[in-house]
Amino acid sequence: MASHLKNQLNLTLYRGFTGSGAYVWSPFVTKLEARLRFAGLPYRVEAGSLGKAPRGKIPYLAIAKADSGLAAPTVLSDTALISQKLVEDGMLEDLNAKLSSTEKAHDLALQALLEDKLYFYQNYERWHENYYTMRGQVLSALPYPMQVLVGLLAYRGVSRTLQGQGTMRYSTEEISSFRKHIWENVNTLLVASKKKAATSAGDEVFWLWGGKGPSEADTTLFGFIATGLVCAAAPETQQVVRSFPAVVDYARRIHNRYFPDYAALE
Repeated sequence: MASHLKNQLNLTLYRGFTGSGAYVWSPFVTKLEARLRFAGLPYRVEAGSLGKAPRGKIPYLAIAKADSGLAAPTVLSDTALISQKLVEDGMLEDLNAKLSSTEKAHDLALQALLEDKLYFYQNYERWHENYYTMRGQVLSALPYPMQVLVGLLAYRGVSRTLQGQGTMRYSTEEISSFRKHIWENVNTLLVASKKKAATSAGDEVFWLWGGKGPSEADTTLFGFIATGLVCAAAPETQQVVRSFPAVVDYARRIHNRYFPDYAALE
């Protein structure tokens, strides 16, 4: 995207959490932030709310032209649809344009594994195994009595979703093994891509498929790794992710290059 076009846009990313300068606990928020930063597209962050979010989903993105005056900004939600719209409008490049049809299928499959499988396994860990830690963080802006009430409603909503989706039809031990198995396979991919890219030294970024630049799956994967490392309501995930040096190194290099203003990933 041309620099003059970037300067004509004001982007506001609503992350669902207050504060700035640090990763939040949503992999989809970090996924979208990575997508914008990989393209060098500046944005500012606000908390926002589910009540104001299109489709009732966090994150969402407001796009306003610098000279639009009082005109209402365009508001988009769903990370995949946001990226698709920004590509169509020439604000972002198509990260997967140079991939073959087979490579695009692999890229989409990896995204689906993380977003449609791992996400629910991790939600179980957060809301069922570490409920009070999760409630305290995501509802920190509310007075404590409201945290208790809203937390209970959130817990019931998550439980209904996990039951319908299928995750809660398994035992806690089985869900844990599913999570670990996914991370083991992610590690296998990153070990291979690191060797293929021959970037074992320094801070040069290596990408998921071993190419010269990121794919859409890199944005998703980084989002899941980063939030896996920072989310205190998922201690088992933290332990598993940290046990794979290639996974941590992949995220650390991306962090150092694209998120130097954020608190370090530990």
